[in-house]
Amino acid sequence: MPIITLLTDFGTEDEYVGLMKGVILSIHPAVSIVDITHQIDPQDIAQAAYAVSSSYRYFPEGTVHVVIVDPGVGSERRIIALQTGGHIFLAPDNGVLTLLFEDQTPDSLVKVDNTKFFRETICETFHGRDIFAPVGAYIAKGISLSDIGSEVDFSDVVRMPGLDCKISGRGEFVGKIISVDRFGNLITNIRVEELDRYLKTSGDAGEPQIRIRKTRIDGLVRTYSSAKPQKLLALIGSRGYLEIAINGSSAEARLKAKKGDTVKVIF
Repeated sequence: MPIITLLTDFGTEDEYVGLMKGVILSIHPAVSIVDITHQIDPQDIAQAAYAVSSSYRYFPEGTVHVVIVDPGVGSERRIIALQTGGHIFLAPDNGVLTLLFEDQTPDSLVKVDNTKFFRETICETFHGRDIFAPVGAYIAKGISLSDIGSEVDFSDVVRMPGLDCKISGRGEFVGKIISVDRFGNLITNIRVEELDRYLKTSGDAGEPQIRIRKTRIDGLVRTYSSAKPQKLLALIGSRGYLEIAINGSSAEARLKAKKGDTVKVIF
């Protein structure tokens, strides 16, 4: 069964997501639609980029991933369709697919410009309904990307700066908070693979220290319940990124932390 996933900042209080699904099902009634999330913070392209990168791999090859966090809707920004790693991604060309370009070499990339696959009437404030939804449905039906639009050079797409972690001049591994989940867990952009490489090259067998603002957390734990109730902890969460949490409470509230705050890993 063909699958389309949806990841947006639309929320679920308004009709936007429902209308997109209606358009998709009108074109391809047999498709299975999966909501990744519609709770990306409004216009937060970086948060969406990490959500896309950490979620798509749990779906079968051939899945069409429709990603709409699109502050430039109605402007001259392009809509692109990317095929890579057996998956297809449909998104605005605003950097939201940056991490996918960094992780692997794309197989195909086009600018979505064949209006044959759009709705007949286009609202410039709702491309999700009038362009993304129908194009995603046609791709899921088997229409090739070469029919959807014209080829784009991989070097010509927008890439979002500042997503990577850095090693400071003092040898600290420096990342930042990129999202906060509903439990108040602080999710950073420090991937477990990057952290492992840093720890192996640090030359120190001791446990790392995680620092955020004026708070220090010693070592990593395996589960939230590994720490005592109400105690701060750090672990690698289900997304594969370093998280800061509290057993039974909100790290966001305790630390008064927010997206963009610096997180350091040191010895």
